[in-house]
Amino acid sequence: MKLIDTIYIDGAFVKPHGSERFDLVNPSTEAVIGQVTLGDEIDTQNAVDAAVRAFPAFSRTSRSERIAMLHRLHDALMARSDDLNAATIEEYGAPQARAQWSTRYAAEAFLSMATTLETYEFTRRVSTAEVVMEPVGVVGLITPWNANAGFICNKLATAIAAGCTTVIKPSEMSALQTQIVIEALHEAGLPPGVFNVVNGLGSVVGATLAAHPKIAKISFTGSTAVGKSILRTGAETMKRVTLELGGKSPTLLLDDANFAEALPLALSLAFMNSGQACIAGTRLLVPEQRLDEVIERVRTLIAAIQSGDPYDPATTIGPMVNRKQYERVQHYIRVGEEEGATLIAGGAGRPDGLTRGYFVKPTVFAHVTNDMTIAREEIFGPVLSILAYRSEEEAIEIANDTVYGLQASVFSSNPARARSVASRLDAGRVLINGVHHDPLAPFGGHKQSGIGREYGAFGLEAYLEPKTLLGSAG
Repeated sequence: MKLIDTIYIDGAFVKPHGSERFDLVNPSTEAVIGQVTLGDEIDTQNAVDAAVRAFPAFSRTSRSERIAMLHRLHDALMARSDDLNAATIEEYGAPQARAQWSTRYAAEAFLSMATTLETYEFTRRVSTAEVVMEPVGVVGLITPWNANAGFICNKLATAIAAGCTTVIKPSEMSALQTQIVIEALHEAGLPPGVFNVVNGLGSVVGATLAAHPKIAKISFTGSTAVGKSILRTGAETMKRVTLELGGKSPTLLLDDANFAEALPLALSLAFMNSGQACIAGTRLLVPEQRLDEVIERVRTLIAAIQSGDPYDPATTIGPMVNRKQYERVQHYIRVGEEEGATLIAGGAGRPDGLTRGYFVKPTVFAHVTNDMTIAREEIFGPVLSILAYRSEEEAIEIANDTVYGLQASVFSSNPARARSVASRLDAGRVLINGVHHDPLAPFGGHKQSGIGREYGAFGLEAYLEPKTLLGSAG
């Protein structure tokens, strides 16, 4: 059994003041595989103090120095890629292909931000003024469990590019992955205090960061409920806040779409990351006159999707992260049946042949209406709702009838029509005729899916404050 009994402060691995231990569980076997000692308020204060001490010198580093750091961080993480892949499978249950993708994505976040930094203009002329973009200060980074390394590295890369120092509060459920990430990043040789990591509970470490007067900004990815709490707490010290929160993303199949090509992509959007993704396309909108055709095609496609052992290369859906999440998904499946949706695939319980582990059958409901619970609430598991529409206008209305607005997708054989529909959807990102990603383009949500943007120049500016200089010193 693995024991993680250090946190990372001021460039060194140190024993935490906190003494509470948290069990780490393999979600595929339900076995305890390790323990992590959780930091407390004193540990968080020590981490903030280290970041505050490091900020003056680090904020004055040059563009070239930060670019060199970002490249070193990328190389250091890739040197530990095999270890991180293994930990992601063991601790999170990610299928092999997903674990490998996650590691590359995390490492490449440093390169993407280095690319952004190469051309970003920190000083600009605006009329008679000189405007200088300066680092906001010490930043608290609070990350979730569903893509642990990726969230840590993306947020850290952006902070470093801006010249900010950081305190990171990762999910305590991801401590094995976090430890490998910290060890790798330590090897990159950044100045002490530039990044500090405190394993701990959100109610302790996260809450301390949100309220701390010397934390200038919080970047949080997680649930909408927690994001609202951070926003309320941060208002007391006028913190800058970036929130990437929940989603209930619609996938629109217009009546002229190629359904044979679009439906497999729609299912991949719904079940990405075992359904544990804020951007998962969990509402599939289809023309009413083609609903029966869609149901039959989906039944055939679902039969080829395997939920189970993440070490099996054929597996595309791994377990839910823990028992609580497993029971949450099971609850929503029962609610879907109780509210009258038609179960066309999957259902309650584990997949056939599995007697342990937090595995969920890939589940699809048809004849779902947008007032049903499964169409309105984020399930965070492999559960897809199929909704029928009678016209393009109604499809757009249904898609936008949600408190969320993180991502949406549109499929049509007419690119101009797809672009027109995409322009009317309330979402921070809209995919057109495919599954796309661009690490330099802004990412974030409308409505209750968040505040602010990450990635590229838009993400970088969230860590900067403009200072206006007027007049002449001569």
